[in-house]
Amino acid sequence: MNSNLTFQRFLSGRPAADYIFQDRPYEEQIAQAAELIKEADYVLYGLGAGMSTAAGAQYGGSFFEENFSEFQEKYGKGLYMRDMYSAGFYPFPDEESFWGYWSKQCMLAGVKLDVTPLYRMLIQLADGKKGFCISTNVDGQMIKAGWPEDKIFCTQGDYFHIQCQKKCHEKVYDGTKMFQQMDQARKDCKVPSYMVPKCPVCGGPMGMNLRCDEYFVEDENWHLAEGRFGEFLSEAYASGKKIVLMCLGVGFNTPTIIRYPFEKMVRENKQCSLIRLNLTEAVIQKSYQDREVGINESIAKSIPDILNVVKTKK
Repeated sequence: MNSNLTFQRFLSGRPAADYIFQDRPYEEQIAQAAELIKEADYVLYGLGAGMSTAAGAQYGGSFFEENFSEFQEKYGKGLYMRDMYSAGFYPFPDEESFWGYWSKQCMLAGVKLDVTPLYRMLIQLADGKKGFCISTNVDGQMIKAGWPEDKIFCTQGDYFHIQCQKKCHEKVYDGTKMFQQMDQARKDCKVPSYMVPKCPVCGGPMGMNLRCDEYFVEDENWHLAEGRFGEFLSEAYASGKKIVLMCLGVGFNTPTIIRYPFEKMVRENKQCSLIRLNLTEAVIQKSYQDREVGINESIAKSIPDILNVVKTKK
């Protein structure tokens, strides 16, 4: 690993060949996780959707029905209007309708969202260590909790920026104020035509800066974060000191971004250990149980429990 590491080189499509669920008592797993953290000089967080869910973020169920009932009434529940993830793929008939929906999702799932208490506890685990975070989450909660913006690489975009829908140029734009204004002006699930943003370069439609197709814009700040991520790994490996990888709420939806690369790091370098927290998918590599622990428990329970042991051991 070196400072020239790119996102594409970091990705891995190779799953482990010997996954197991550990059958050790929960208390022993917590103790092992705390020890791995205590011994490490570097902490690399890998965040997936399960982390924000554990922290309290809601996307479907009664939350969606309460907040998006007008959209369900207009478009029907069907395959789309069941939760915020599915609704994002609805084929809206016009741009006024598109932004009528997306402005609300961005407000609820990004701008207004505050589920930071669990994130703040997570950040405490890196006290006194050099840390970095790679994340597929788009809700900004790690930064809202106090994590430095120059120590995070959000690979998939976020709920705060928009871009040219067809990627005519490599730039993104802060949409926060626009979303707030749209949220106030929305009627019948639509925003006024004069509020619909247009690309300042080609004049075409704008869209969310979220990785969903080949048009996702990786702007200058995205590449700067990618570079800082490479520099962190380069420094950590060159130090010869221990690196603990914390894989939090990362399932098998997009495992090539965090899950598989973290496993590869453990296989290829004895400096690395892995702590995997996941309610249902905390499988680890059987061959590396001395440096891996997989805790199948609510992350909202396991993070405070690990933190408590870490503090006790200091």
